[in-house]
Amino acid sequence: MSDPEIAASPAPEPGSDIGSISDPSEIPDKLYFRIGDVARLAGIKPYVLRFWETEFPSLGPRKSGTGHRLYRRKDVEQVLEIKRLLYEKRFTIEGARKFLEDRAKSNTAAASVSARGKGRGKGARAAAAVATGTTSPAGQYQKGLFDGPPTAVLDLLRKELKEIAEMLK
Repeated sequence: MSDPEIAASPAPEPGSDIGSISDPSEIPDKLYFRIGDVARLAGIKPYVLRFWETEFPSLGPRKSGTGHRLYRRKDVEQVLEIKRLLYEKRFTIEGARKFLEDRAKSNTAAASVSARGKGRGKGARAAAAVATGTTSPAGQYQKGLFDGPPTAVLDLLRKELKEIAEMLK
């Protein structure tokens, strides 16, 4: 009934890469994960997770009434991203922290621009599309205007909106 090859294979250790996953879609559908579960999924030791909690402020599992760390799915996804940055992309811890902070800031700014662009004119929609990375071939000619930091995108939108308001007066 059971495959002898599978039955004979030892279980992967928490720190080995054999039991680790790299695709967030492979994370089991659970509300909370204990530190041992996350360690097995990521293929790292639990003490590494505890260390990463001190180095990455956004990685903060909840604690149960008994003091056990409870990770949510987004925490597990972030652990996998941190592991990818550190082990595959060879970032330093400081570099990975800055990369994740910058990405979070740019995602927040892009979402803000996208929300403001709904139901507005063609320029606002194009700016929102460029900021969120969903440009159409027709909007490619404006892409260079929005390559700066997220604040530059907002400043440019404010300027354009002021000009449009002046034209409408």
